[in-house]
Amino acid sequence: MCRHLGYVGPAVSVGEILTGGTHSLRTQAWAPRDMRGGGTINADGFGVAWWRPAERTSGAPPGDIAAGSRLLASRYRNPAPIWTDPAVEEVLPQLRSTAVLASIRSATVGMPVERAACAPFTSAQWAFSHNGSVPDWRTAITAASSDLDNAATRFGATRLFETIQLLEAESPTDAATLWVLLRQLLAAAAPDGFVDSPGTALGLLAAGVLTHAPAARLNFLLGDGETLWATTVHHALSALVTDTVAVLASEPYDDDPNWQSIPDRSLVIARPGKLTIDPLLDSTKGASR
Repeated sequence: MCRHLGYVGPAVSVGEILTGGTHSLRTQAWAPRDMRGGGTINADGFGVAWWRPAERTSGAPPGDIAAGSRLLASRYRNPAPIWTDPAVEEVLPQLRSTAVLASIRSATVGMPVERAACAPFTSAQWAFSHNGSVPDWRTAITAASSDLDNAATRFGATRLFETIQLLEAESPTDAATLWVLLRQLLAAAAPDGFVDSPGTALGLLAAGVLTHAPAARLNFLLGDGETLWATTVHHALSALVTDTVAVLASEPYDDDPNWQSIPDRSLVIARPGKLTIDPLLDSTKGASR
């Protein structure tokens, strides 16, 4: 399927996140250890997102974020294998950020190999990646969007989706279309609303898809430049969290003994100094930690 990795902590080289460690994300492109039946290599493209300040106060040093401003996600994507792109060694190492989200792709049979199909998918402060697949994805995702609309209406919220919105996906793939739904859920988030947090949004999306595609593989990874959220449905995920760093990754990129394997069917929230792991389908409300 894919491999992905999210990092939050002290500023690092974006290129180093892709290539660092004895089992780096780039190495996982041709030598993954735990694909769980989802292919053998990840050679159908890659992408990386990093965050920059939305604005800064007049006269402030570069990198100082103005009070009340948001971080914005930037990205680079290439449909070619990661090991063929010279930018990984020549350009991306020159970029530094306190948060990075990266993905390498193994395309599901029948889905296009193109730049627009490569994660991360981004909007404003958000970056998203999906490791997995959804059988009969057009039917399942359309049905899930209808269910979510009905649930929102029962909750007293307005409709979240219109069928035409599914056509806004960057690429005709399950991952790109899932991002359309997730983006709408995130836009509707409110403390006391139907969607009360990014964690709730991921949980609702996963539960909705699994209702119509029980065999779906749904390892989601979401970041906003300060926090990482993830789900585990079938595929592996590991966490490395210290007082200063939070990393979520499909596979550990080095031999640090502090890596922690995440159980299947979990919702994970990680930031430096804090790791929360909850049962996925029990966490669709009140997951705003």
